[in-house]
Amino acid sequence: MGLLTEGSPLSWPETKKYADHVRHHGITQLLYIVDRLKERENDCLKWGDEVEYMLVKFDHEEKTAKLLLKSSNLLPKLQEEEHANPGKNETSWKPEYASYMIEGTPGQPLGGCMRHFNMIEANMKLRREEVMNLLNPDDECVLSMTCFPRIGCPQFTFPSYKPSTSSGASHSLFFPQEAISSHPRYSTLTRNIRERRGSKVAINVPIFKDTNTPSPFIETFPNNDGEAWRAAKPDHIYMDAMGFGMGCCCLQMTFQACNINEARHLYDQLAVLTPIMHALSAGAPIFRGYLADVDCRWNVISASVDDRTEEERGLVPLKNDRFRIRKSRYDSIDSYLSVQAAPYSDIDMAYDDEIFQRLLKEGMDEQMAKHFAHLYIRDPLTLFSEKIDLNDEEDSDHFENIQSTNWQTMRFKPPPANSPIGWRVEFRPTEVQLTDFENAAFATFVVLITRVILSFNLNLLIPLSKVDENLASAQKRDAVRKEKFHFRTMLKICGANEKGVEVCPKECCYKLMSIDEIINGKEGEFSGLIPLINKFLDSVDVDFETRCTISQYLKFMSKKASGEYLTTAQWMRNFVVEHPEYKHDSVVSEHIAYDLLKTCHEISNNGQPCPKLFGCPETLTTRSIGPEFESPHGANGTATMNGAVTNGI
Repeated sequence: MGLLTEGSPLSWPETKKYADHVRHHGITQLLYIVDRLKERENDCLKWGDEVEYMLVKFDHEEKTAKLLLKSSNLLPKLQEEEHANPGKNETSWKPEYASYMIEGTPGQPLGGCMRHFNMIEANMKLRREEVMNLLNPDDECVLSMTCFPRIGCPQFTFPSYKPSTSSGASHSLFFPQEAISSHPRYSTLTRNIRERRGSKVAINVPIFKDTNTPSPFIETFPNNDGEAWRAAKPDHIYMDAMGFGMGCCCLQMTFQACNINEARHLYDQLAVLTPIMHALSAGAPIFRGYLADVDCRWNVISASVDDRTEEERGLVPLKNDRFRIRKSRYDSIDSYLSVQAAPYSDIDMAYDDEIFQRLLKEGMDEQMAKHFAHLYIRDPLTLFSEKIDLNDEEDSDHFENIQSTNWQTMRFKPPPANSPIGWRVEFRPTEVQLTDFENAAFATFVVLITRVILSFNLNLLIPLSKVDENLASAQKRDAVRKEKFHFRTMLKICGANEKGVEVCPKECCYKLMSIDEIINGKEGEFSGLIPLINKFLDSVDVDFETRCTISQYLKFMSKKASGEYLTTAQWMRNFVVEHPEYKHDSVVSEHIAYDLLKTCHEISNNGQPCPKLFGCPETLTTRSIGPEFESPHGANGTATMNGAVTNGI
């Protein structure tokens, strides 16, 4: 979850005092990076995934399941191999927001060799095994699940702690301080977001209205501190802490581009796909023990870190603050990055004009300058006393301070200072799936789409306001089967002026389509993304085992898009509604949650089949590339994806 600096965190008043200092030096550090590396070329494709996990404790006698607060005990053991054999470790582990969460990635980035697609699932399995080996198999497990169904309910953690509205970082009615990770970044973020905002965060999720759900649905809260009475909406599930959002788990992918322009291009093109992948991966239909009328976590996590003041939210006129800001700092992007995409950036966004002019003066083009000037309307949320005065030529902590706390659907990532890493983009909307097969399928699909975009010179751009509409649709209940999404029908540039900017009428290039049509195509009207991926695969040499594995992933994605396979959210919702103890009142009781989580454990960790979710796949995944595939063009003609075909579609 971004920059993990260690040290002595400053209070919010102290941090605010240094806000201009951090912004000024952050931009200086960015300019040094861009000046030094803007001409960097020919980096090969490298990519990797990040899977966030939660730890669960079962009581099989009482039939309860709780979040297990022991990630800080596991991390040192999980990190031993990385510390002992840096550069050779197969897995890498980092802390996450909650003390029941942990983040696992491949120890080394995967590359452009097609064979690497046959390794990602095996690496995910290894990560899961490493955690499970440190847990008691009788009553503890690790789950890759988006949202714990009874988060915020009484005694939802093990050990159990009481929340406090007068102490701790969040002052929550529901989420105890002990559930926040011990890393100083996380409590500091939580406290400073609350103090900067001037109140606790307010999260309201529409409740699913079943036949016996009270109407209107209005809760009364024990130990109400007054804020809940003001902030909670009728017919909504109310939550009041950062932990309800950042305590959710997700799947993210990062790609290294060959240069800065390719990174900007991929950032723009993939941004259009973020709502589509969000809907396909939907995995959060339950919050605080209630069935919600949404299937995804996005609006919850967005509200959970919304540090905007009343002035910035437009509730009162601007007086002390600088900007009216339309969105939380965790939300969708507000502008495309490449010059060619400029006509499609139709969202009115705030940006710091002084920073914008400074970046222009230093030679940055308008699109990229406006991107960073927009990110830098935000204040730093954490600052450590040891990290105030830095060498701007050698350090990038001030830049990353604000960059890493703009949590958007896509992230454009300049190379770190003094690092061999190149220009990257991060794909951030995907909700985590229950099994390694599913997560590997989503990761593989997105990586292959980047290759298709570059190889066939695709243009997926639509007005950014339509992407925002798509993201709202993506979160709705059963969105894959019920909603339509704006998507481009002409996947090639119609024509361009002398600056390379498309000149065709924007409204002629896209229409409302189902996710089935977008992914699988519609005969005579739209080719579909999976047929394009298969066309790309036919153009490169792929060994038999890898092609078989990829085919399993694409079959899964195709059936997920068609609605034949349920989303995780649909499957969980059906499990609750069909449970014999469910009273059709929207309540997910402790016993129902126990049965649900026990079933998830069997599916995730013990191989229990679940044909409704993912069929009956059998991949040939392996942890190593194999000696015959070590060279760029190994046995069976396995090729890299760095120099793939570039013909049009």
